[in-house]
Amino acid sequence: MNLSHSHRRPGSQSGIALVIVMISILVLAILAGGFAYSMKVETTLARNANSEAELEWLGRSGVEYARWILAQQMSCPLEPYDALTQVWAGGAGGPCSTNGALVDVQRTVQLGHGTFTWKITDLESKFNINTATEPVLQQALIVMGVDASDIPPVVGSILDWIDPNPGNETHIEGAKSEYYHRLTPPYDAKNGPIDDLSELLLIKGVSQDMYWGSNSTNHTQAHFQRQVSGYGGASAVPPAYSVGFVDIFTPLSTGKLNINTASAAALQLIPGVDPMRAEAIVAARGGEDDGSGLVGPYRSTDPGYLFNRVPGLGLEVARQIQRLADVRSRTFEVQVDAQIGNYKRQFIAVLGRISPRDIQVLTFYWK
Repeated sequence: MNLSHSHRRPGSQSGIALVIVMISILVLAILAGGFAYSMKVETTLARNANSEAELEWLGRSGVEYARWILAQQMSCPLEPYDALTQVWAGGAGGPCSTNGALVDVQRTVQLGHGTFTWKITDLESKFNINTATEPVLQQALIVMGVDASDIPPVVGSILDWIDPNPGNETHIEGAKSEYYHRLTPPYDAKNGPIDDLSELLLIKGVSQDMYWGSNSTNHTQAHFQRQVSGYGGASAVPPAYSVGFVDIFTPLSTGKLNINTASAAALQLIPGVDPMRAEAIVAARGGEDDGSGLVGPYRSTDPGYLFNRVPGLGLEVARQIQRLADVRSRTFEVQVDAQIGNYKRQFIAVLGRISPRDIQVLTFYWK
């Protein structure tokens, strides 16, 4: 028996040693794999950090490109207006885009290791919500198709939100901070100008459909868009809105509408401009500009000029347009989509154009 035990011991010891070796190999393999993964992560982070800086420069380059385009457009004596037919707006362009510097404008620009594409939007195609009076807000809600009973609380709440003095009396059916403190989560009323239009989604009575318009489905969530208990209301069948706040308002502009870029809905915020007159204004600015001023984009807001160009407009309505509208724009939003390989970033800037030599970057941020 002792002899048999002595014969088994070496085999048992070698089996244990084999197990130890296998465990050691497994541990080393795990450590090696972890190290390799860590190095891959570090390499990716380093590469992304490099791409991050280059993407920002691509974004800033796109903004500078947009500034150059807007400067060239304003320098063109043959086009004393800003219109959707021009290159900056994605149109075919006029005389300046066929014979001048704008003929070489590219929508996608290769720069360094990446590319950027740009889009310029005229912010004066919409009404400035921070300067909107109670009648303008009421008219906007009527144009949107809001039920008459819902108009007073929405208008009052917007005016209270913007009101810089929280001690002022609440507007009719409006809301001050006391109302918002009872919500979950609670928050204060702004008591100041709206910086981002999506702030409207925090205001009593403003629903998402009212903000976006019922027909809008292809959009990203607004920064403040979320369900907050107690505001917006609820109903089995939500009301339908032909357009939304985003279609007719902007938080930043000079306060005048550009009749060459404004939609028929936005034009109806001008007193006396009903749906038929608004459509007539949009229709009359169509066609290719032949230099006469009687075809193509409007060259002036002179009441006599508009009276002769727009059928059925009326001289008094033409005077209202001259008071509240222009044919030049001074505030533009630039969207730049930069890409390096599979790495992408979207940049947004707001430009204030005073002259061809003075185009200021008012804001610049990325999404």
